Amino acid sequence: MRPFVQLALDLLGGGVPAAPAHAPRAPDTKRQLRLGDAVVPYTLQRARRRSIGFTVGPDGLAVRAPAWVTLAAVDAALQDKAGWILRKLGEQQARRRQQEAARIAWGPGAVLPYLGEPLTVVLAHGRAARGGMLVQDARELHLPLAHGAGPGQVRDAVQAWLMRDARRCFTERLDHFAPLLGVRWTQLRLSSARTRWGSARTGGSISLNWRLMHYRPAIIDYVVAHELSHLRVMDHSPRFWSVVESVVPDHAALRRSLRELPAPPWD
Repeated sequence: MRPFVQLALDLLGGGVPAAPAHAPRAPDTKRQLRLGDAVVPYTLQRARRRSIGFTVGPDGLAVRAPAWVTLAAVDAALQDKAGWILRKLGEQQARRRQQEAARIAWGPGAVLPYLGEPLTVVLAHGRAARGGMLVQDARELHLPLAHGAGPGQVRDAVQAWLMRDARRCFTERLDHFAPLLGVRWTQLRLSSARTRWGSARTGGSISLNWRLMHYRPAIIDYVVAHELSHLRVMDHSPRFWSVVESVVPDHAALRRSLRELPAPPWD
């Protein structure tokens, strides 16, 4: 591998620090390159950095390169990692198909994953508690909506309930893991980020994606412990992972599950 190539793999954090906020940013360039049997479009951004970095995400292939690196060198770096790039693009395509298959048909009887199990939406105007009521034994969410409520109304009511429940659940798990890790969290923010499940700031502020409520509790615990561990080690070094492992020994398998099981789209 050429010495100036760097792969960015960790969607939960890490990667290359962004340029300072005051630094002017060159406009992104749309390019394409044949890799194997495929013509692959990519976005090229010139950045203040020492190496070429590339990521494959929901929007395709993105490349960041220093201003002094020629276009020929960028293309050569991509050719060097063509196998990895094509594999990751294929995984993203498969992930999009999974997401579409998991898309929720909003309305009476809608089914969504909740803590790793299916949850059925029941419209119960006049009978549900204000904002919604979870019936655990029946795996039903009763919403105070009339039976004629439209898909948008049902979706918004479910999201409002799920976000309230996420704050309750995340607060409980933060309070559980913080003493075990010897850290103190100060604030919880709910996030709607597309590819980032959580983040942490040195002052103790924790951000967690409310869509984590689709996943089983063990996965939620992994993400909570991951972000709290950043209050001790603000990188993804071996020392950081040893901190995570001290409270979540099977973190690698849970992280893999989180990547392989996309949450249903809400847009």
